[in-house]
Amino acid sequence: MRNVLIDRLLRLPGKTRRFRVERNLRIPMSDGVELLADRYAPEVGGPAPVVLVRTPYGRGRQLALFYGAPFAARGLQVVVQGVRGTSGSGGLFEPFHHEKDDGLATLSWLREQPWCDGRVAMMGSSYLGFTQWALAPYADPPLAALCPAITASEFTSSTYLGGGVGLRGAYEWGMGVAQPGRFRGRRNRRAMSRLPLASIGTVSSYWQEVVAHDDPGDDFWAPVDHSAGVSSVTAPVSMYTVWWDIFLLNQLRDVVAQQKAGHSPRLTIGPGAHAELRGALAASRDAFEHLSTVLLGAPAPERAPVRLWLQNGDRWLDAERWPPPSAPVTWHFGSGQLAADPVDQAPQVTFYDPADPTPTVGGPVIGRDAGAADNRAVEARADVLSYTSAPLKSDLDLVGELSAMVRVRSEPGHADVFVRLCDVEPSGRSMSISDGFVRLRPGSPLEVPVEMRPTAYRVRAGHRLRMSVAGGAYPRFARNLGTGEPAATATRMVKARRETFGGSVTLPVYQQARPA
Repeated sequence: MRNVLIDRLLRLPGKTRRFRVERNLRIPMSDGVELLADRYAPEVGGPAPVVLVRTPYGRGRQLALFYGAPFAARGLQVVVQGVRGTSGSGGLFEPFHHEKDDGLATLSWLREQPWCDGRVAMMGSSYLGFTQWALAPYADPPLAALCPAITASEFTSSTYLGGGVGLRGAYEWGMGVAQPGRFRGRRNRRAMSRLPLASIGTVSSYWQEVVAHDDPGDDFWAPVDHSAGVSSVTAPVSMYTVWWDIFLLNQLRDVVAQQKAGHSPRLTIGPGAHAELRGALAASRDAFEHLSTVLLGAPAPERAPVRLWLQNGDRWLDAERWPPPSAPVTWHFGSGQLAADPVDQAPQVTFYDPADPTPTVGGPVIGRDAGAADNRAVEARADVLSYTSAPLKSDLDLVGELSAMVRVRSEPGHADVFVRLCDVEPSGRSMSISDGFVRLRPGSPLEVPVEMRPTAYRVRAGHRLRMSVAGGAYPRFARNLGTGEPAATATRMVKARRETFGGSVTLPVYQQARPA
């Protein structure tokens, strides 16, 4: 059952022992539906704590290798459950909608089993992490521990980041869970280019819900937003994520909510993007370390509460809280320049054509193209404005939260603003550091605040910083057609005339970078 290669990749400590597997446990839900689960348990011992993993991705080989076998072989009892409508479980899979009630029913059932000592913890990444936050605030008595990785307590604000529709992420994920393995690459790109958006992805109930409920005032997603309960969770929490994860902003909001409530969540942010193997392995190691301490009484590791990988600096930084201590420094951009001192901000006119939408490269997406990427081809387009600094005289460490303010006027008033900060190498490569997106509506003020993605990044001496401003980032975000019509049914496109008067970006300058 165990895979030696996975054991080596995980690098989990401790001696292994024999374990047993019970398959297809039938767990009743409150409406009579039964969900199936597999139990991985050490062969010897009486009642013990249970680590619950709830997943829509199947209970088979991958989950067994990453969470079942290696953990059970080291003394932790693990139950891997297929959520409603997946991997043999009854009912219909309706993403996010049933995880609270089904999670609570599962928790109650587990605590009644003779092999459970009453303590139940949870672990898992992405959707598996969401199922933890969908349960933890409502568990009574509380869970014993949580290990939510590369995830967040609500996915809605990631799907509609800045008020737009996250086209690529929502469509590809929705189609992937509706018909696994059938829709990839070029087929996806061709489909996403068609209008109206409701005419594509008809087999995915999730995608249809996304385009039908994109209005900021729509409360359709309110029942699956569990962020309000994060501060009430008293169980020890260890969170792992990566800098280019699609849920990074949301997960860090969860960290801050826990901190403000007086809790001490552990946070690690490593290199990589959402679906990379190295992130999955690191998340499993983090969970094992945390659960071994909380459930098995292993010595707590000597580490800071917050550990951050400094990109392009190849070292770990330690901190007591998120965000770490940094000095906010505002730089100004206009007329092609980016500088610490004010610069000329005369208006520059560009045109955004939804029939030829401004593309984007890299970034927080799911796929091999995720992460930092060279932006030169995009920056060369006539619909993109770039502002570049002089070469830096010394290394500059940016660690923490970033924000921008762009002065822009668009006609028509329905428009988007996409900003990106890049590291321009002496060779000319313009590599992504951070970005942000905002959807404008008629009556929006001239000054547009943009929340950008947090980072920990070293810009080396001799390199330059570059801010770019565009009217879109397709297909990461659905193009703005310029009419304000509902995303699900809109087909008419209007070309926009834009006046950009420069702006500013506030950078978190880290003063105390030291090897961890």
